[in-house]
Amino acid sequence: MTDDICEVVITAADSSWLAAFTRRLVEDRLAACGQEVAAIRSIYRWDGAVHDDPEARVALHTRQSLVDRIVARADAEHPYEVPCVLALPIVAGNPAYLEWVRRETRDD
Repeated sequence: MTDDICEVVITAADSSWLAAFTRRLVEDRLAACGQEVAAIRSIYRWDGAVHDDPEARVALHTRQSLVDRIVARADAEHPYEVPCVLALPIVAGNPAYLEWVRRETRDD
């Protein structure tokens, strides 16, 4: 059963900042791991204008029960006014890996 595990996607303009933020989340056991893609391209509308900017993206593996804490940390620490933080469901996976995610994250 994977109902308790999810992937949380976060983007940022600075991949070094995002890596440090990810490390803090893993150290605090809010995520078991984070897999960063250092170069993505984001096209979006902000304040009435269309932007086309380089960004980085991380996929965190964690418990659904920790998503609110991750969102709160991003709201407090992220340089963006409105950071992208999306939790995506996991429909299936390697049972041993999913158990590892559970062991490496808080069980609050």
